[in-house]
Amino acid sequence: MDDRISLGVDTNCVPDIEETLQFSRSSGYDFISVPLVHPRYRRPFDALVIKRDEPLTRSDTLLGSNDWTTSVIGKISPWLDCDSESAAIRSRSEKAFKQEVAWATHLGLHAVMLPAPRFHSTNYSHVINHVVSNLSYMQAWVKIPLVAPEVLLQDDDHQQSEQEARENDPWEWWNNLRLLAEHNANMGVVLEITADLPGEKALKRWLGEPVKAVILPTSVFLTNKLGYPTLSKKHQAFLCRLFRYRLQFIVTGSPHHKDGLSAYQQYIRFLHRKQSPLTDQEHFEAPYWDYLQAPLQPLMDNLESQTYETFERDPVKYREYERACFEALKKRGKDEETVLMVVGAGRGPLVAGALRAAKQAQRKLKVYAVDKNPNAVITLRNRKVAEGWDNVTVVDTDMRVWNAPEKADILVSELLGSFGDNELSPECLDGAQVFLKDNGISIPSAYTSYLAPLSSSKLYNEVKAYNDRKHFETAYVVKFHNTDQLAEAKPCFTFTHPNRAALIDNSRYTKLSWVIEEASTLHGFGGYFDATLFEEVHLSINPATFSEGMISWFPLFFPLRTPIYVPKGATVEAHFWRHVTSTKVWYEWTVTSPSISPVHNPQGRSYWIGLQT
Repeated sequence: MDDRISLGVDTNCVPDIEETLQFSRSSGYDFISVPLVHPRYRRPFDALVIKRDEPLTRSDTLLGSNDWTTSVIGKISPWLDCDSESAAIRSRSEKAFKQEVAWATHLGLHAVMLPAPRFHSTNYSHVINHVVSNLSYMQAWVKIPLVAPEVLLQDDDHQQSEQEARENDPWEWWNNLRLLAEHNANMGVVLEITADLPGEKALKRWLGEPVKAVILPTSVFLTNKLGYPTLSKKHQAFLCRLFRYRLQFIVTGSPHHKDGLSAYQQYIRFLHRKQSPLTDQEHFEAPYWDYLQAPLQPLMDNLESQTYETFERDPVKYREYERACFEALKKRGKDEETVLMVVGAGRGPLVAGALRAAKQAQRKLKVYAVDKNPNAVITLRNRKVAEGWDNVTVVDTDMRVWNAPEKADILVSELLGSFGDNELSPECLDGAQVFLKDNGISIPSAYTSYLAPLSSSKLYNEVKAYNDRKHFETAYVVKFHNTDQLAEAKPCFTFTHPNRAALIDNSRYTKLSWVIEEASTLHGFGGYFDATLFEEVHLSINPATFSEGMISWFPLFFPLRTPIYVPKGATVEAHFWRHVTSTKVWYEWTVTSPSISPVHNPQGRSYWIGLQT
């Protein structure tokens, strides 16, 4: 975890903003959130034009520009009612709202906090969309409580109707707002922690939303036996999950514990320090969290040394490959020589693993290391000399066209992509299996791709920023972070090797469906794989069966051009195709429930994997 988190204190009436900022800093806080306009200054509704001689609010000269930019979050007046039935009130509220945002922009604030919408806040959403669309650097943070005030006041035995439950779900308020505002990337959420917390599924939804800050009212804190603030176990657990997302935390309300205001920030920082530090794997993955990467094109492009080096750091993948080779070699007689071919040998980690496995199994081994990348072949030949690989023959060619001098007992490859087949392992191994004996072993022997529905405002806006159709019809390698997987991944396409079918057809089609337990927004699908290397030896990036510690593969993300609202209990039905021609392979995908999306990437118009070198 980061050594320090950003903590602020919320203030309402601020007679002297400079003094308030100094006091908050002396109490251990990094910033303050303050009303942009004094709460008593409510512009009159009965006049066509707002006219006052006195200033609207405090002067911008009270703080330096650096303090305004780094140490202040502005709050829009809570009394504004842009959805009032009164035309006059609506009009004045809209003007006042725009006036306050303009002032925040003038101050150079990095964020302004907006009052919470309601389920039917259509005009308010319309006004927000007008304003945030024109923001360049400042962000609009919408305040959303975890539980609606009406629900907190209800009796425990009150049974809400389905419509009432939807209208009283703060996530639905947020979702309606962002739908009306066209998923504007300048909008984020300030999540207000309530005394009661919703269930796990409802809490988990927020992990896929653009939560920028968390409000912690002093009223939700309990008192320990020494008189200091503490949080319930459930609150602590949720807060600890939020620490992973580099959010800002804001304490609000009057202090009612020992040592006053400073006690709250001390407790939050104490909780943060208690978190386990990032593991080596998390340190490796952190720069790639929610970062879109184009999948590799291993046939069309030769990998660079740095890419090989990154993959070779994996502590799990090559251990399991070596174990698979060991188990396969044990099936062979001690006195017979086993011919093992590594196709796509790269810089030789599988070759080295096979040699170690043979030594451990006490079996005679003859190895062919085949690779089409002339640069990788240089490294293979150097290793052959330097490491005494006398029983290894290095072959500089494409495995699909190689005329092997003999047939192999074992064929080993590491051609798997994030989705199993997306780096063309089926096509490559189908070509290479001609030099595998009839009773020969392929490592891997089978692999299955998996798909799961995902909610991730972050990933959607990353793709949307390209502002074209092509990027919404491309699959990306991503280490998911600010995402919510809405249901368990289900099997999609399966391939087995060797493939002894009379006519090999690697095209595929499948229909998958999931029941979604909480109302959510579907932004796309996460793609994973589970591979059988040999018998009981597996590799998997499917979250349900993940090979702990493995870093070679991040999941694949299939985006949707238009996010889809999924009501509570609704079924998501998706269709995926894998198409193959003599020159390329591509995927197409669509959703047919709860609403219909266009077929993405028809005829591979935006994204495909080339079969030609």
